[in-house]
Amino acid sequence: MTVVRSLVLFVAAAICEIGGAWLVWQGVREHKGWVWVGAGVVALGLYGFVATLQPDAHFGRILAAYGGVFVVGSLLWGMVADGFRPDRYDVAGALLCLGGVAVIMYGPRSA
Repeated sequence: MTVVRSLVLFVAAAICEIGGAWLVWQGVREHKGWVWVGAGVVALGLYGFVATLQPDAHFGRILAAYGGVFVVGSLLWGMVADGFRPDRYDVAGALLCLGGVAVIMYGPRSA
């Protein structure tokens, strides 16, 4: 159950962070306005809060593992929101990142 909770929180964090960054991008680079930028800032703040809900108490471990989730989430967001098509190197890199997440977060540790 702890692993499932952790994975759900990683997905929620990715939606907040990547979505927030995308909203800021849209507001500034695509000239959609300050409402988009403001919504992005709120989403980015929520990302910081969601990360604190992880069951592991080690900030460095959570953020290091989240880095891999961020890579994969960014590629997926680009596919859905912007029509980005990853090539085989994008996919291979994303799979390596997910492997890193698994080792960092869910590898067996001595008590």
